[in-house]
Amino acid sequence: QVQLVQSGGGLVQAGGSLRLSCADSGFDLNYYTVGWFRQAPGKEREGVACINAVSGNTIYVDSVKGRFTISRDNGKNTVDLQMNNLKPEDTAVYYCATPQVMGYGCWDGVKLEEYDHWGQGTQVTVSS
Repeated sequence: QVQLVQSGGGLVQAGGSLRLSCADSGFDLNYYTVGWFRQAPGKEREGVACINAVSGNTIYVDSVKGRFTISRDNGKNTVDLQMNNLKPEDTAVYYCATPQVMGYGCWDGVKLEEYDHWGQGTQVTVSS
Protein backbone atom coordinates (compact mmCIF):
# COMPACT_ATOMS: atom_id res chain seq x y z
CA GLN A 1 0.00 0.00 0.00
CA VAL A 2 0.93 3.64 -0.21
CA GLN A 3 3.33 4.73 2.51
CA LEU A 4 3.81 8.46 2.85
CA VAL A 5 6.79 9.90 4.67
CA GLN A 6 6.97 13.55 5.61
CA SER A 7 9.90 15.80 6.34
CA GLY A 8 10.31 19.43 7.31
CA GLY A 9 8.45 21.40 9.90
CA GLY A 10 9.81 22.89 13.07
CA LEU A 11 9.82 26.20 14.88
CA VAL A 12 9.75 29.54 13.15
CA GLN A 13 8.94 33.13 14.04
CA ALA A 14 5.97 34.89 12.52
CA GLY A 15 6.80 36.04 9.02
CA GLY A 16 9.25 33.23 8.47
CA SER A 17 9.15 30.30 6.09
CA LEU A 18 9.19 26.53 6.21
CA ARG A 19 9.12 23.85 3.55
CA LEU A 20 7.38 20.52 4.03
CA SER A 21 7.95 17.51 1.82
CA CYS A 22 5.90 14.38 1.23
CA ALA A 23 7.42 11.26 -0.31
CA ASP A 24 6.19 7.77 -1.05
CA SER A 25 8.39 4.93 0.10
CA GLY A 26 7.39 2.47 -2.61
CA PHE A 27 5.70 4.28 -5.50
CA ASP A 28 6.18 7.23 -7.79
CA LEU A 29 4.27 10.04 -6.13
CA ASN A 30 4.00 11.83 -9.47
CA TYR A 31 1.05 9.54 -10.24
CA TYR A 32 -0.86 10.51 -7.11
CA THR A 33 -3.05 13.41 -6.24
CA VAL A 34 -1.73 14.80 -2.95
CA GLY A 35 -3.37 16.96 -0.35
CA TRP A 36 -1.97 18.79 2.64
CA PHE A 37 -4.03 19.06 5.80
CA ARG A 38 -3.45 20.43 9.25
CA GLN A 39 -4.86 19.97 12.71
CA ALA A 40 -4.46 22.40 15.57
CA PRO A 41 -5.07 21.37 19.19
CA GLY A 42 -8.77 21.11 19.94
CA LYS A 43 -9.75 21.62 16.31
CA GLU A 44 -10.80 19.35 13.48
CA ARG A 45 -8.42 18.47 10.72
CA GLU A 46 -8.78 20.86 7.81
CA GLY A 47 -7.63 21.02 4.23
CA VAL A 48 -4.80 23.35 3.27
CA ALA A 49 -3.86 22.67 -0.35
CA CYS A 50 -3.89 19.94 -2.94
CA ILE A 51 -2.40 19.15 -6.32
CA ASN A 52 -4.35 17.11 -8.84
CA ALA A 53 -2.40 14.36 -10.61
CA VAL A 54 -4.89 14.23 -13.51
CA SER A 55 -5.45 17.90 -14.27
CA GLY A 56 -2.31 19.36 -12.72
CA ASN A 57 -4.43 21.99 -10.98
CA THR A 58 -3.84 23.17 -7.46
CA ILE A 59 -6.37 24.29 -4.86
CA TYR A 60 -5.73 26.37 -1.76
CA VAL A 61 -7.83 27.20 1.23
CA ASP A 62 -8.49 30.93 1.41
CA SER A 63 -6.50 31.39 4.60
CA VAL A 64 -3.24 30.31 2.92
CA LYS A 65 -3.65 31.71 -0.59
CA GLY A 66 -0.73 33.87 -1.56
CA ARG A 67 1.40 32.46 1.25
CA PHE A 68 1.57 28.70 0.62
CA THR A 69 2.57 26.94 -2.58
CA ILE A 70 2.13 23.25 -3.34
CA SER A 71 4.36 21.79 -6.03
CA ARG A 72 5.94 18.62 -7.32
CA ASP A 73 9.62 17.88 -7.41
CA ASN A 74 9.65 15.26 -10.14
CA GLY A 75 13.31 14.41 -9.67
CA LYS A 76 12.82 13.59 -6.00
CA ASN A 77 9.31 12.20 -6.45
CA THR A 78 8.00 14.45 -3.73
CA VAL A 79 5.21 16.92 -3.22
CA ASP A 80 6.27 19.99 -1.30
CA LEU A 81 4.44 22.68 0.59
CA GLN A 82 6.32 25.95 0.70
CA MET A 83 4.96 28.08 3.51
CA ASN A 84 5.85 31.76 3.53
CA ASN A 85 4.79 34.63 5.78
CA LEU A 86 3.82 32.18 8.47
CA LYS A 87 1.38 33.29 11.14
CA PRO A 88 0.77 31.95 14.65
CA GLU A 89 -2.58 30.62 13.48
CA ASP A 90 -0.71 28.33 11.08
CA THR A 91 0.55 26.37 14.08
CA ALA A 92 -0.64 22.79 13.70
CA VAL A 93 0.36 19.27 12.88
CA TYR A 94 0.55 19.04 9.10
CA TYR A 95 -0.27 15.89 7.17
CA CYS A 96 0.08 14.91 3.54
CA ALA A 97 -2.38 12.42 2.12
CA THR A 98 -3.47 10.71 -1.10
CA PRO A 99 -6.81 9.36 -2.31
CA GLN A 100 -7.15 5.61 -2.69
CA VAL A 101 -9.11 5.79 -5.94
CA MET A 102 -7.32 7.04 -9.02
CA GLY A 103 -8.95 10.11 -10.51
CA TYR A 104 -10.66 11.24 -7.34
CA GLY A 105 -9.73 14.13 -5.14
CA CYS A 106 -8.73 17.76 -5.59
CA TRP A 107 -11.37 18.76 -8.12
CA ASP A 108 -13.50 21.25 -6.21
CA GLY A 109 -11.77 21.73 -2.88
CA VAL A 110 -9.43 20.18 -0.35
CA LYS A 111 -11.80 17.67 1.15
CA LEU A 112 -10.82 15.45 4.03
CA GLU A 113 -13.21 12.68 3.01
CA GLU A 114 -11.45 12.20 -0.34
CA TYR A 115 -8.18 11.02 1.20
CA ASP A 116 -7.31 7.60 2.51
CA HIS A 117 -3.53 7.28 2.92
CA TRP A 118 -1.78 9.56 5.34
CA GLY A 119 1.70 10.61 6.28
CA GLN A 120 2.87 10.54 9.87
CA GLY A 121 2.37 14.25 10.45
CA THR A 122 4.87 16.93 11.31
CA GLN A 123 4.63 19.79 13.78
CA VAL A 124 4.76 23.36 12.57
CA THR A 125 4.96 25.95 15.32
CA VAL A 126 4.91 29.67 14.57
CA SER A 127 5.78 32.01 17.41
CA SER A 128 4.83 35.65 17.70
